[in-house]
Amino acid sequence: MKTISCAVVVILLLATATASASTDPFLGRWVLDPGLSKYPRGTCPKHMVIEMESAGDGLHYRSDATYANGITAHSEYTADYNGKQSLVTGNRGLLLPVSLKRSNPRLVQASYTRGSEVVATSRRVLSKDGRRMTITTISKDRTGADVVTVGVYERQRERQ
Repeated sequence: MKTISCAVVVILLLATATASASTDPFLGRWVLDPGLSKYPRGTCPKHMVIEMESAGDGLHYRSDATYANGITAHSEYTADYNGKQSLVTGNRGLLLPVSLKRSNPRLVQASYTRGSEVVATSRRVLSKDGRRMTITTISKDRTGADVVTVGVYERQRERQ
């Protein structure tokens, strides 16, 4: 009887973990709204898309941006929400590693490190209706002053 109870608990825990990964409200395709976003002058992408897909206990993140001067940027990674670092790759090679922590279903904190120092943080927040994602990133400029960017993204409906 004790063995059966333990087996049921394990199955329920696995089912809950699988369900939470597949029902992650951040999953989907997100498009930047430059008009609602706040970037330092001249740094806001004219077009940016973020796609997040389920991957294990976390997600696979992919972003593509195009800037006014025609420069493009691509980055992607796969990370769990356990705070462990994951490699980030881009069209310019390896980027700063990221670690993710979920505070609640609508809030994820991302930390980017160089060596053992956190050099930037991003806070992803979903609106209550799940249609808007706001990413507030704090990093340092060359003088050590905080630089804050706020990207506002709209969920793109799936094509039918």
